[in-house]
Amino acid sequence: MTTLDGGRIGVAGQALGIAQASIDVATRYSTEREAFGAPISTMYAIQLKLSKMACAVEQARLLNWRAAYLKDAGEDFTKEAAMAKLCASEAATMCSHQAIQVLGGMGFVSDMPAERYYRDARITEIYEGTSEVQHLVIAGKMLKEAAKAVIPLPSAPGHKAGH
Repeated sequence: MTTLDGGRIGVAGQALGIAQASIDVATRYSTEREAFGAPISTMYAIQLKLSKMACAVEQARLLNWRAAYLKDAGEDFTKEAAMAKLCASEAATMCSHQAIQVLGGMGFVSDMPAERYYRDARITEIYEGTSEVQHLVIAGKMLKEAAKAVIPLPSAPGHKAGH
């Protein structure tokens, strides 16, 4: 499992690169492309897309750094690696899709890298375990951790504890 876990950190890094490149191309294009006499970057819809892209990438980057830190420290990092891979690959797909949206018809032109980023992002959701598998790994680790913890749960009104 450790080999897969380490690979997931690597895939997350690859996905983060794709996501960041998608942000870069969308940001640059939005500042150069004009509509109605102004750069499209001045439009709320474009700014919202760019903001959501940036937030998704930073969240995934922090998860990946945490997984790498735990790995380097010799601690268990299975759950964190799965979380990093899941969030980074989904961020890459979202960011590359949004980059195509920002570029409009230019997003499908092979001269622009956005269409390649989308294809590259999609595969990161598949190898080293699909997104669905990552959810299973994460939940499985959470349930094991919860079974080890002793957390008293409040009983429901009218219900006696232990019954």
